Amino acid sequence: MARSNLDEIRVDISVSPRVNSFKPPKIRIISDQAKALMEAGVPVISLSAGEPDFDTPAAISEAGMNAIRDGFTRYTPHAGILELRQAICRKLEEENGIAYTPDQVVVSNGAKQSIVQAIHAVCSSGDEVIIPSPYWAAYLEMARMAEASPVIVPTSTANNFLLDPKLLESKLTERSRLLILCSPSNPTGSVYPKKLLEEIAQIVAKHPRLLVLSDEIYEHIIYAPATHTSFASLPGMWNRTLTVNGFSKAFAMTGWRVGYIAGPKHFVAACGKIQGLMTSGANSISQKAALAALGLGHAGGEVVSIMVKAFKERRDFMVKSFREMEGVKISEPQGAFFVFIDVSWYYGRQAEEFGVIEDSESFCRFLLDKAQVALVPGSAFGDDNCVRISYSSSLTTLQEAVKRIKESLVPLTTRPLVSSH
Repeated sequence: MARSNLDEIRVDISVSPRVNSFKPPKIRIISDQAKALMEAGVPVISLSAGEPDFDTPAAISEAGMNAIRDGFTRYTPHAGILELRQAICRKLEEENGIAYTPDQVVVSNGAKQSIVQAIHAVCSSGDEVIIPSPYWAAYLEMARMAEASPVIVPTSTANNFLLDPKLLESKLTERSRLLILCSPSNPTGSVYPKKLLEEIAQIVAKHPRLLVLSDEIYEHIIYAPATHTSFASLPGMWNRTLTVNGFSKAFAMTGWRVGYIAGPKHFVAACGKIQGLMTSGANSISQKAALAALGLGHAGGEVVSIMVKAFKERRDFMVKSFREMEGVKISEPQGAFFVFIDVSWYYGRQAEEFGVIEDSESFCRFLLDKAQVALVPGSAFGDDNCVRISYSSSLTTLQEAVKRIKESLVPLTTRPLVSSH
């Protein structure tokens, strides 16, 4: 039976004001336009995805298939199967120098869920979450979801997008509850040197309420001579740190959805309590696959090193190419698979049959229109001077994309500024 207009009038269709306050990720603006063009047959190259282009290693996939064959398809403990949590503890001790017991680990449906639960577990209404910019956009809305206030600490290309300890200290108050550090970083690819982390740790130690969420999801995608340091391994920081990691990036397991958090039991137990109310345990099959991933050896063994070697080759190509372009500033990424380039030199320039390039969003729309290349505006990450480019595509694809970008930008280099940025 069809609903009457009277029925619709009687229904309160409002949603929570808190949900309405959440801002949709700007990353969708260009990606949706790119998708529409692709569906229309336009040969768009998308360099927007934060996803490895490799298949999940065979041994990991086989473990997942074996789990299905063996009937391992029922609920697991909310915190994750014991053997996986034990394997995570071994990994963290052997590779990161931080010791945990299985009851100090919760396995979740991806690292994103771990981060959400961590923020909710430790933050109260009115608390401040300190977030260096550029940042992964989800951090801000996650903080707001917990009724906490995001406090942004800017960084710069000139400083390789690394946090200035003095600036950090100037932003801290008695309401500061959580500092989020992401190293290697999305979107910049920056890696925090141990010495700088030690300086940050000294500042954290002065503030009794301040905890650190260390997002280490890109840990294994790192390029020598850069090295990874887990924040919890620093003197006095174990009891102040919530370490989040997962399997999506290094093991090309984005669709398997497995991540984890490790930390002091009282904090992690609170995360587990939230998870028990939300999703219960992670996918049983994926947990067996994650266990196989940790069985590949130190830092993922040869299969991960092959991926990292390919990413480094692509990184080197991208850095060289953009350094050759007029008006582009670039900080060489030391990890992950993104370059975050400053293109603000082009703002205020008139593009033929397009108009004035005013900001990172219009710069990306220009390249999508003229070059059929999709990038992500830096405004999505808190820095409107820049754009993020993922090099998680094949080198051949990247070469074609760079060629198109260069050809589109060259005519702009002789155009005078028509407005100030």
